Amino acid sequence: MQINWCRDEKYLDQMARFQVQMAWETEKFELNFETVYRGIETQIKKSDTGRYLLATENDHLVGMLLALNEWSDWRCQNVIWIHSVFILPEFRKMKVFRKMYEMIQAEVNSDDSLAGIRLYVDKSNIPAQKVYQKIGMNDEHYALYEWMK
Repeated sequence: MQINWCRDEKYLDQMARFQVQMAWETEKFELNFETVYRGIETQIKKSDTGRYLLATENDHLVGMLLALNEWSDWRCQNVIWIHSVFILPEFRKMKVFRKMYEMIQAEVNSDDSLAGIRLYVDKSNIPAQKVYQKIGMNDEHYALYEWMK
């Protein structure tokens, strides 16, 4: 298993398919493939706001996440927000996400400009919540509220 930051558009089509599948699987929300494709393509091109971390096995994409930077004026540092996590079903429970998370955590620990890691999870996605708790994350401080157009 290889864990690397996405440096080009090699896996773009599969990444978009992963996101469409994840939205349906977790929220029964149907995403438009072309929109997601363009969204990922745009993010890859403007890597100053965030980066995709990819897990591959024998040059096949098996997992991904998006790590976005958020400035914290409280800490005078960036916080990395993890978004768009998807692991192929046949690779779940193989610690793929844990390896990806540990790579980001090591980066945070070695970089004084980074304060920590956050993510959000759908309230009904209990399996993901258990994974996040198992790797040492907690939900002690915040509830997420949103307004979406």
